[in-house]
Amino acid sequence: MKDFLMGNQILAQAALKAGAKAMFGYPITPSSEILETWAKLCLADKSISLLQTEDEMAAGFGMIGACLAGKPAFTATGGPGNVLMQDAFSMAEALRIPTVAMIMQRGGLSTSTVIYSQEEVRLTCFGGNGEGFRLVYSTSSLQELYDYTFKAFKMAWKYRWPTFILADGYQAKMKGEIELKEINQKLENVTPILKSGVNLRNCYNLEEEIGKIIVNYADEYNQVRDQLEEYEEYQLQDAELVLVAHGIVAGAAKVAVDLLRKQGLKIGLFRPITLRPFPAKAALDYLGKIKKIMIVESALGQLSSLFKDELYELSLPIIDINKPAVGFTPEEIANTVKSLE
Repeated sequence: MKDFLMGNQILAQAALKAGAKAMFGYPITPSSEILETWAKLCLADKSISLLQTEDEMAAGFGMIGACLAGKPAFTATGGPGNVLMQDAFSMAEALRIPTVAMIMQRGGLSTSTVIYSQEEVRLTCFGGNGEGFRLVYSTSSLQELYDYTFKAFKMAWKYRWPTFILADGYQAKMKGEIELKEINQKLENVTPILKSGVNLRNCYNLEEEIGKIIVNYADEYNQVRDQLEEYEEYQLQDAELVLVAHGIVAGAAKVAVDLLRKQGLKIGLFRPITLRPFPAKAALDYLGKIKKIMIVESALGQLSSLFKDELYELSLPIIDINKPAVGFTPEEIANTVKSLE
C-alpha cells in the first residue's frame, strides 16, 4: 500500500504503528504537523493521547513521565525547541529512559530560519551535560522516516537509551510516495520503570559516585555498539575518492556519484546512518585503502568533527565541503568534486 504524504504526517503515523501511546509536544516549525497529525489520530483511536504543553521543556519532561509509567511516548521539535529539551534528554540519558524524539533540524544560529539545516548534529548527539549515551538515526528519505521510526521505538525500549530521529525541514515538509508497510512489532520491556522498590537517582553527593556510573554506562554502551551502528555504502568497490555525507545531503551525494561515474571518476559514498554511535569500524574497513575523502554537509564541520574524532588513525587527505544551513543539489556536489580533483 502506498500513500502520498508529507514527511511529518509519515512520522506521526509510523509512531502509532510502532507502538507509541502518547505524544507530548509544543508547536514549532518545521515539526508542527507531527503534533497536528497525531491529534487527528487521537480522535480516531482513544487508546492514544496527546498533551500540547506550555513549552518544550514541559513536553520533554512529560514524555519522561509517561515512559517512567511504562507508556511508550515521544516528542517532536527542532531548532530552539531542541535546545530547550536538552535538560529532559540529559535526564533520560542519566536514568536510562527509553524516550523517542523526532528532530526536524532548522537553520541556526538561535531562532534563525524555520527551514532547513544540518546544524543540530552536535546538539542532538551530545547535548546537555552528558557523554552522548544516545542513539541517533539520520534519515535521508521519506521512506526512511517511516522505517526508522519503528526502529527508534524498538531500540529505545530494548536498550534503554534516549533515541532520536534526526531529519530536517526539507524531509519534514516535502510530500512524496511512501509505502506504509505493515510491520508487526511488539516492543520489549514495556513495563513501568518507576515502581515500588525502584529508586531512580540523577542527583549525587560524591564525584566518585557519578564517576563510577558514567564509566559503567560507557562500558554498557560500547558493548552493544555493534548491534546499534548502521551505515550505507554505495559504489565503494573500486572507489578512489569517497564522499562522506549523512541525511538528505547523502541522498543528493548518491545521485552525484552516479553522475560522476558516467564521466569516468572512481567515486563512492559512505553514509553514516547512526551518528551516535558512529559506525567507525565499518568506515575504517571501507575507507582505509582509498586516496581521498570529501565530507559534504549543510553545517560548518559538525559531521566532519564526528568523523575525525572516531577515525583519528586515518592518514588520508580529508576535504570539507561546508554550506551551513543551505542545501545541496547533486549537480552542485558533482561540480564541486570535479573542481577540486
